[in-house]
Amino acid sequence: MPKLLVPVDGSTNSDRVIDHLIGALAAEGPMEVHLLNVQIPVDSGHARMFVSAEDVEAYHREEGLQALKSARGKLDAAGVKYHWHVAVGHIADTIIRFAQEHAVSGIVMGTQGRSALSHLLLGSVASDVSGRAGVPVTLIK
Repeated sequence: MPKLLVPVDGSTNSDRVIDHLIGALAAEGPMEVHLLNVQIPVDSGHARMFVSAEDVEAYHREEGLQALKSARGKLDAAGVKYHWHVAVGHIADTIIRFAQEHAVSGIVMGTQGRSALSHLLLGSVASDVSGRAGVPVTLIK
């Protein structure tokens, strides 16, 4: 059974990815689905002076669960079984590391729909992941 990683951020782009995935599951059969939300770490030393590590961890978990809410609701409504994960780190690096550690067979993720010029100037998590993941990456716009 294919094992897919689906990074989500709670955006409408993520919702489109989930809609695509539900259609693919109906057409292609069962897959092991792993939803992943990556939270950007709180790096400020000043914040760490006033907030405990446990509070920062709880914050990341709450924010991650909120970002996963729509995707989980859509998959639950469609009767799709899945695993969900919240990680903290650089987004592209964390997605790639998760894919390697969990031996996924593919990644399905959204794009931000930027123009070619803004993509060139700003870069893209999707292009970074697709260029370095080592597994097939399906991009949904």
